[in-house]
Amino acid sequence: MSEQERDPLAEEPKPESEANPSEPAASDVSAASDEYPAAHEHDEHDHDVLADVAESSDPMETKDLLHVDFFEGTWMRISAVVIAVFFIAVVISAFAVGFQLPGVYERIDPTTLYDEGSPWADPGLRELAPGKYELYIRAQIWSFTPNIVRVPAGSEVTFYVTSADVQHGFKLQDTNINMMILPGQVNTLTAKFKNPGTYDFVCHEYCGQLHHTMYGQLIVEPEQVAETEGETD
Repeated sequence: MSEQERDPLAEEPKPESEANPSEPAASDVSAASDEYPAAHEHDEHDHDVLADVAESSDPMETKDLLHVDFFEGTWMRISAVVIAVFFIAVVISAFAVGFQLPGVYERIDPTTLYDEGSPWADPGLRELAPGKYELYIRAQIWSFTPNIVRVPAGSEVTFYVTSADVQHGFKLQDTNINMMILPGQVNTLTAKFKNPGTYDFVCHEYCGQLHHTMYGQLIVEPEQVAETEGETD
């Protein structure tokens, strides 16, 4: 092909120095390496260190991954023991001793307590089955209704208490029955009375000038006496 037939748009090949002006020439790199040999060796050393760290980054291969100070570890063990003791105490109190928290049985309008058909209009003891009773107690300033209750020994009694006016309390001595009584709320707890005796119940939430007069008794009678009284009635 003659020189006249060549493509006029074709470009002559450029020298290596003009091919990519952003890349330094090999001679320049070589000169820089010769001029700063320490910096070049330092870069290679850092690269080798990073490579070693990447190869040993597996935590399972590091024996001292988690170091706990002696005193810190001691307090951690003591805390674990205390938590375990608390947990065991709660379990024993709930299942062996019978401690329990009062439950909210229902909500009720205090203005309807005296309506006909309401268990609070004539509260008292009701027998559900032999040895099982439910006891409705209405609190108002400054008395409980009823304030004297009799049950035979061995009875299981479920208490339902509410207030007709202000906040009261209900504490049955020598038992786990201890509740706050609020207007519009019925609280409940269950207790079993195995031994004959007299259990006083009081209001332990201040409710006014005659708060100290709110008092009643649950009398647990020997089973034979209770049955005899029932036959006489």
